[in-house]
Amino acid sequence: MPHTLLLATRNKGKIEEFRRILDAVAPGEIDLVGLENFPDLHDVVEDGKTFEENALKKAREMCLATGIPAIADDSGLCVDFLGGDPGIFSARWAGEHGNDVENTKKVLEQLRDVPEDKRTAHFTCVAALYLPDGRSHCEEAEFHGSILFSPVGEHGFGYDPIFQPDGYLVSSAQMSAEEKDAISHRGKSLRAIAPHVITLLRSLG
Repeated sequence: MPHTLLLATRNKGKIEEFRRILDAVAPGEIDLVGLENFPDLHDVVEDGKTFEENALKKAREMCLATGIPAIADDSGLCVDFLGGDPGIFSARWAGEHGNDVENTKKVLEQLRDVPEDKRTAHFTCVAALYLPDGRSHCEEAEFHGSILFSPVGEHGFGYDPIFQPDGYLVSSAQMSAEEKDAISHRGKSLRAIAPHVITLLRSLG
C-alpha cells in the first residue's frame, strides 16, 4: 500500500512535477497529495530568517495539522549587487505578496545603472520533509544566471522574465516548463530530496 505524502502547495504543476520525480525513484510507492485536499488548512506565516527555516516551518505545520508526512519548499531570487536581496523577501519585495510585476519592476529599478557584468544572481530553493515522529530532512539547490535589463518571455512566473540562466541566450520565461524544471533550483532540490523521502517513508513501516 503506498505511503501518503502531502506536498504543501496548491500548484498542480508543482505536484505533477514532484509526482514524476518520485515515480522515477520508486514507482507506485507514494500517493502524493496537495493542499487542495485540505481546503480548511491555514496559511503558514513565513517568518523565518532563511529559506530552510521557512520551508521546514511549512512542512512541520502541515504535517502536524494533517498527521501526514509533508514536504514544502521555499525559494527566492538572490542578486549579488543587492547583497543577496530580495532573498527570502522575494515574493513581497515591492510590498504586496505575490505581485510579480511590481516585484520585478523594483529589482530592475534597483539595477537601473548597473552594467551587465555586475548583474549576476541566482535562485535558491530549499525543499524540506517533516515526519509525524519529528524527523526531518532538507535539501538546498541553486540556479545561477544574471538579471536582464527588461522582461522577456511569457512563460514561468515571478522573476523568470528578467532572469537569464548561465549558458543560455533566453530568459527563464522563454523556456518550456520541462526545460526549466531540468535545470532550475526547485527541480534540483526536489530531485535531491526524493531518495530521502522514499527512505524515510519506508522506515515508517
